[in-house]
Amino acid sequence: MSIRPVILALAVSISSSPAFAQTVAANQVIGTWKLVSATIDPGGQNIPAYGKNPNGLLVFTPDMHFSAVITDADTPRFASGARGEGTDDENRMAVSRNIGFFGTYTVGDDGEFSGNRVEGATFPNWVGSVRTRDDLTLVVAGDRMTEHFRRPEGTEIRIEWQRVK
Repeated sequence: MSIRPVILALAVSISSSPAFAQTVAANQVIGTWKLVSATIDPGGQNIPAYGKNPNGLLVFTPDMHFSAVITDADTPRFASGARGEGTDDENRMAVSRNIGFFGTYTVGDDGEFSGNRVEGATFPNWVGSVRTRDDLTLVVAGDRMTEHFRRPEGTEIRIEWQRVK
């Protein structure tokens, strides 16, 4: 018997031993989250960011992908009934009151959100952007999550999410 297989078997048994297992906290953001509220704070005004009736879902998958859609439930329907035939005003309202984006995300060894990379978005300027804890924080407390970030023009956004069970 060669010495290599014995060393390999010993290394595998030691590394898989509970005493030597590396402890990593559970991913705190994984799951589906429903939008509770979204506010912007230009000068302390706390204005609804997506109207009085915001609606949205945020999903974090176990394979480190995310998808988010946030809408203003009061966005007027297009008179034509066809998505590609909205008037300038209808299109402007739809774009300014709704957002959808997706990509990948990371968590630290503590299980907390540490960043994301946007791979696609209804706002094309976000595609390819990367956010870290320095400019986007997600804090999970039980079944609630609070998101804070600052838009490029400086407006602060606060979004509250509730875990879907």
